[in-house]
Parts: sequence; structure tokens; C-alpha cells
Amino acid sequence: MRQRKRTWLGSLTAALAISLVGSAAVADSYWQCVPFARLISGIQIFGDARTWWGQAIGKYETGFMPKAGSVLCFKPTGKMKLGHVAVVSQVLTDRVIQITHANWSMINGGRGQVEKDVTVIDVSPSGDWSQVKVWNDPSANLGATTYPTYGFIYQNGQAMALAAATANFTAASDAAVAMTQNAVSQVAQAMKPGASPLALLGQAADSTDRIAALISAMTGQGDSKPEH
Repeated sequence: MRQRKRTWLGSLTAALAISLVGSAAVADSYWQCVPFARLISGIQIFGDARTWWGQAIGKYETGFMPKAGSVLCFKPTGKMKLGHVAVVSQVLTDRVIQITHANWSMINGGRGQVEKDVTVIDVSPSGDWSQVKVWNDPSANLGATTYPTYGFIYQNGQAMALAAATANFTAASDAAVAMTQNAVSQVAQAMKPGASPLALLGQAADSTDRIAALISAMTGQGDSKPEH
């Protein structure tokens, strides 16, 4: 039984290593604002950002005051014809918030990147968040552009649960990535010129056991009783 389980975990370890490489590649890929906002907010609306406000009516609560976890919907403009959506990460004052969003600033010559805790200021005359200015990281200021917005789409219970599940999965994935990288590093160290075959096997076995233990804990496949 133990041998079969170790074989299963060994196969799963290999599969995880392959999937983690894929995940790292995705993390470095081009992010559009819509799928990113949907992923981290849990708000299940599809289609261009400019359609989110209309789609939210009757499905989610909407309003004109920011709340953490809500989605700020930008209206289309000349340079932003499809609109934009961003998730409120925290409310600082009644006129200042921070958002986390994707595909906004040109960073290192390219778009499609994620920016966390970006400052946004309400500059509307009536304080209803209908006009905002957004911090631009490359220029390190708010800039002169004022962006019109529809308002905020608020999370419901299901959206909050989805967002929490995503956050938990991301944390677990980060831990798995760190452990896998550490294991690979240890094996690489053992493979240096002069390392004995026994040292290499020992390092590999130890690394595999630790990765298997992590997978077991993450998937709930751990033994209910210790084996002797």
C-alpha cells in the first residue's frame, strides 16, 4: 500500500513540476483587464469591459462608492475604446482608493502586465467617482488625463467565495513553486563535479519526499495514521 502511494505521489510530483512550469509561463504572459478582474474579484461577467456595467444590472449590486473587492468600471474613451475594469484593493479615504488591475501602463516597453495597489483619485465635482485620475507607474505621477467611469460592481456571496478560493489556490501554488525550486536547486548542487552518486540519490529522494508531502497535504491524501 505504501509503495503504491509513493508511486502515485511520485507521478503526481512529476506532473506538478510540469504544471508549475506551465503556470510560471502563464504568469509571465499577456493579461487583459477583463479576465484578470474576473479572476481576482470572483465577479462572473464576460465580454468587453465596456459591457460590464450593463451586464451587472440585476445580477450584482452596483453603486458609486468604493468597497474593497468591488470592480471599478471605466467608460470607453477615444484611446480606450473597449473600456477598462479594475478591482479595488483598498479604500484609503472617501476620495482615494487603490486598485489592482492588468493591461494599463506601458511597463518595460510592453502592456499586458499586472499592477498592484495603484492609487486612484476621485476628481468628480460631486464626489461620486464618475471621473478619476489613475497613477501611472512609468511616469510616476497621476498625469493630466481624467477618465470617466460608470461606477462600482460589488461582490455578492458567491463572488467573495470565488475570490477567496482563488487567493487560497494562489498561495498554495506559490508554496509549491518555492518548494519545487528549492528541490531542483538541491539536486543541482548535488550534481556538481565531485559529488558522489549516493549524495545525488540522497538529495533527490529527500526533495521528492518533501514535494510529495506538500502535494499530499494540498490534496487531502495524507495518511490518517502514521505508518511504521
